[in-house]
Amino acid sequence: MKLIAGVDIGNSTTEVCIGAVGEDGRFQFLSGASRMTTGTKGTLPNVHGIKSALLEAMDRIRQPVSAIDLVRLNEAAPVIGDTAMETITETIITESSMIGHNPSTPAGAGDAVGELLFLENIWKGKPGTPYIVVASNRFSYEEAAARLNQYIPELDVRGLILQADEAVLVENRLSKKIPIVDEVRHIRKVPEGKLAAIEVALPGTSIRMLSNPYGIATLLGLDAEETRSVTPIAKSLIGKRSAVVIRTPHGNVQENVLPAGEITFHGEKDVNINIDSGADGIMEALSSAGEIRDIDGEKHTNVGNMLSRIKTSMADVAQEQDSEIRITDILAVDTLAPVEISGSLAGETCMEKAVGIAAMVKTRHLPMQKIAERLEQELHVRSTVAGVEAVMASLGAMTTPGTRLPLAILDMGGGSTDAAVLEADGRVRTTHQAGAGELVSMLIQTELGLGSRTTAEQIKKYPMGKVESLFHMRLENGAMQFFEESIDPRYYGHVVLLAPGEMLKIEEDIPMERILEVRRDAKRKVFVRNALRALTAVAPDRDLRKIPNVVLVGGSAEDFEIPEMLTEALSEYRIVCGRGNIRGTEGPRNAVATGLVLSYLG
Repeated sequence: MKLIAGVDIGNSTTEVCIGAVGEDGRFQFLSGASRMTTGTKGTLPNVHGIKSALLEAMDRIRQPVSAIDLVRLNEAAPVIGDTAMETITETIITESSMIGHNPSTPAGAGDAVGELLFLENIWKGKPGTPYIVVASNRFSYEEAAARLNQYIPELDVRGLILQADEAVLVENRLSKKIPIVDEVRHIRKVPEGKLAAIEVALPGTSIRMLSNPYGIATLLGLDAEETRSVTPIAKSLIGKRSAVVIRTPHGNVQENVLPAGEITFHGEKDVNINIDSGADGIMEALSSAGEIRDIDGEKHTNVGNMLSRIKTSMADVAQEQDSEIRITDILAVDTLAPVEISGSLAGETCMEKAVGIAAMVKTRHLPMQKIAERLEQELHVRSTVAGVEAVMASLGAMTTPGTRLPLAILDMGGGSTDAAVLEADGRVRTTHQAGAGELVSMLIQTELGLGSRTTAEQIKKYPMGKVESLFHMRLENGAMQFFEESIDPRYYGHVVLLAPGEMLKIEEDIPMERILEVRRDAKRKVFVRNALRALTAVAPDRDLRKIPNVVLVGGSAEDFEIPEMLTEALSEYRIVCGRGNIRGTEGPRNAVATGLVLSYLG
């Protein structure tokens, strides 16, 4: 009896299938396993993940890895995702800056204009001059309120800026109601003696004057040129609950604009497209270029730097020259990305239009062959590169109960989306395209401004709810879920992800509705667009209506909402699609690894 191992190295996971061929030619599947991919797909660090997955699969049938007669690897290119801004304008305001954030507890309401004065210097204040007082955390809320109350009868105090999270505590003790902004980290950067405008919005609303360039001009008395200069500041304050803008007449305002740049597709014909055209224009240009040999960007531009960075990072891990790295496909999607305002006092950012790009990278030398050779050296088991990913996925998909030829598959993984059509006479058409689950995670992280990619991955994978009391939560679909036992108080008031058997708290203060909008939008931009693009490439005469049914396989086919999105999108072409169930036991996973084992039988 021969033991054959199929190994599918993906961008995110490495999957293994073990099959046995008897002396009489009879074949049976024995086991399977899945582990996280180690290193960039298609590079030698993948070997560690492969060995771990093989060990787990063989443990399940109580045999050593050395009992394997042949390891068969898939042939595929890695996919790397990144973002390129359409416009990046870095506004640098020397000597001063602006504050505009969403502290959880601003106090008071309305706008005010006054000269900045530190609380410890309040005795220097002059009657008749309006002041915005600035208090560092060296003063407790009781001390700050007491000192202000002492001077309020003789000084015109219009507003207050606090370093500590104590706006409500101070307001409750003041003899005069004024707008108060708190949680300003870099309080010592506030320039005393300069004119400042402060605004706090009523609960449930956002500021109006300081998010409007003409509002800032009205409050601070700016001329037309100065008003133009503060436009990026006003833009960054849109939707904020509170803000401060400081005027420095002698400050130097500079704008450094990095051009967006052009992408060049080197195909059957060379096509140039400026990234300002957006994702739709980029994808149309890609389609018109025909079969792609390489893609690069204009030097010293944003997109040129991004594509060069992708090639350089791949060259480093593949240990090859940059000139031997080619980008053979991209998926572009429109998104928004936070750009930090230089000189800001509370880490303020402004959302700029951007294009998220997943690029498929290939090296001149066969990277999978190097992996096969390393496996042979370390495991002393014959290893070979055996098949194209999409073809192997199709063979694996055929083990789904209820399928028959002709068969179309969509293999949606972490980095790429593959499509294939197997005709009844054995002909196969395949395509391998950039963009899948990892690009969705990147878009979620970018648009929500998350500090952790892990949080973005979790948001992608799990539905949400908001804990509104210790005994109930509101689910993302509007339904209420009640609990007999109280929920952990740490989750109260927070958005949580409903992972199997546990709740995962989202630390960032982002409304559930916003997270839901970004998550669904990212999945549609990536998976629906790529599914239509891939299926069109393999459909007879490029006519989607000639594809009767599609089997969804790959890790992303397990998602709780992507298959439904694809079903809805493909229904207008009268295409029936659904999740595969590989070998009748594995669900949509393990299709490529299973196909690699099946292909050994010929």
